[in-house]
Amino acid sequence: MQLEGKVAAVTGGTRGIGRGIVEAFLAEGAKVVMNGRSEEKGARALSELNAGDQASFIAGDVTQETTLSGLVDGTVERYGKIDILVNNAGGAGGFAPVAQMENADWDHTIAWNLSSTFWGIKHAFRHMIPQESGRVINISSLEGKHGKPGISAYVASKHAINGLTKSSAQEVGPLGITVNAICPGLIETDILLDSGAEAAASMGLTYEEMVQKFSEESSIKRMNTVEEIGAVATLLASDVGAGITGALWSVDGGTAAY
Repeated sequence: MQLEGKVAAVTGGTRGIGRGIVEAFLAEGAKVVMNGRSEEKGARALSELNAGDQASFIAGDVTQETTLSGLVDGTVERYGKIDILVNNAGGAGGFAPVAQMENADWDHTIAWNLSSTFWGIKHAFRHMIPQESGRVINISSLEGKHGKPGISAYVASKHAINGLTKSSAQEVGPLGITVNAICPGLIETDILLDSGAEAAASMGLTYEEMVQKFSEESSIKRMNTVEEIGAVATLLASDVGAGITGALWSVDGGTAAY
């Protein structure tokens, strides 16, 4: 029970990587508030988790700052504090080469990934700084360390999240607050199954070819799992992770060069 007595908020927590982190945190004793855009999916997730008053849901679109402020403040109102924030919501949008990308697709991807992370950190810090403790975990990507054709907005946003992680960690380190990023490789989730074909096509591949390519590029020759992401998030959220901050944790089977 590494997180017993802790309170966490997780954006994009009803499915995919976010859901895996929610389940890991609940299993370690934390109270968790999930965010998602759909009230219906939120209610379904709460029913499936069957965690009673240990889990809650607050709806909202993370491309709006009021969603992040509402999630953080709502977590404090429900459980009395916020110890952990996981900025997980985001994704790849605007699958197109730079020369063909629409400005609206660029703007949406930056807001979805980068701006939402900034807003989450900002509002979480306003509670964590007075209590002189806290953990912020940003879900970045393998593409935050490399480039990929056809998804330049996503790649740019994840590189920026890595920089934001390092800079904000330096600002609050003396206060006992840590800020880290997890950089997953390709993780097979229900979200990937929904949108993977489009992402693969932007790279000139079929979905199956994309999965094979990512697997072959890794040292373990397979994709990582949401459970493996959840385990790393638990470490970073726990008291054991107090000395880890400003770090980019690759969970990609050894694909990243650094």
